[in-house]
Amino acid sequence: MEENQDTILEAKATLKHARISARKVKIVADLIRGKDVQRALAIVKFTPKAASEIVEKLLKSAIANAENNHNMNSNNLYVSEIYANQGPTLKRIRPAAKGSAVRIRKRTSHITIVLKEKE
Repeated sequence: MEENQDTILEAKATLKHARISARKVKIVADLIRGKDVQRALAIVKFTPKAASEIVEKLLKSAIANAENNHNMNSNNLYVSEIYANQGPTLKRIRPAAKGSAVRIRKRTSHITIVLKEKE
């Protein structure tokens, strides 16, 4: 086995228990996956979705982590991974017709962004 692998630096930012459905976040995540950071910020800023504000803040956090913790250059960064997994669901009850009750599921999500440097 050869030891020829270079250690590739990556910066990560994670948001847990975001009060938005993972399904809604995945729409915005698909738009910026694989894009360089400046372009991704521009796309997220002008996307009229509820999740875009959350993803923009998380992307800025990942950029700050890359610059401060890993000494990476922000001009060479790109979004290598972004994914939104389902978090715990808050269950609430709402009164319905004829004395019955309906369950309301308030979904949460865990969002992760991984940035890497271009070579």
